[in-house]
Amino acid sequence: MDKKSKLEEIKDKALADDKLPLRTKETNLVFGVGNPEAEILFIGEGPGYWENVKSEPFVGPAGRLLDKLLELINIKRQEVFITNVVMHRPPNNRDPLPQEIEAYRPYLDAIIEIISPKIIVTLGRFSMAKFLPNAVISKVHGNPSLVKWGDDEITVVPMYHPAAALRSNEIMVKLREDFLKLPAILASLDKAKEKEEKEEEKQMALF
Repeated sequence: MDKKSKLEEIKDKALADDKLPLRTKETNLVFGVGNPEAEILFIGEGPGYWENVKSEPFVGPAGRLLDKLLELINIKRQEVFITNVVMHRPPNNRDPLPQEIEAYRPYLDAIIEIISPKIIVTLGRFSMAKFLPNAVISKVHGNPSLVKWGDDEITVVPMYHPAAALRSNEIMVKLREDFLKLPAILASLDKAKEKEEKEEEKQMALF
C-alpha cells in the first residue's frame, strides 16, 4: 500500500471515530492535505472557521500567509504536507485542551510515520510542545532540534504560528527569517545522509 492509500485509510478511521472530543454536527474533520512524499511536514494548532468550512488546514488568513512564506523559499504548497494537533475546530477558536490533543495524537502520529518527513515544522506552541515540551518558543524558534521519535530521530524546527505573525510585525519578521533558514537546513540534512551512506558503503567494501 502506498503512502497516499495509507493516509486515506487513517483519515477514514478518524472520520468514523465518534469518540473524538471536538467532533460535533457543526464541525468537519480537517485531517491534513498535501504531498504524501513531502520532505517537510507542517503541524499547526487546530482548524478555524474557514478550515472547518473547507475541511482543509490553513485556508484562512493564516493559510494565505503560509502560502506566501512557502513561495518565499520557492516551495509550492502542494509539495509539503500540512496538518494540526487537533482535527476538528475548537469552540470559538479556543486553545485545544491537553485531553483533546491526546485524543487526536494517534492520528497525527500515524501521519508522521507514514510521511516520514525530513523536517517537521511546528507552527505555534501547541505543536512545538509535542516534540519539545519544555521549550520556550521565543528562545528556540527557527533552530532545528534532533528529537527522538520511536526508534528513530527526527529534525524538528519550531516556528511561530502565522496567525500570531498577523497580529505582530515583530513576529512577522521572525517568522519570515525562520522560513528563509529552511532550504539550508534541508541541504545540511541531505549532506549528512549522503556522508552516512558513503560511510556505510566503505564498511560494506571491507567484507
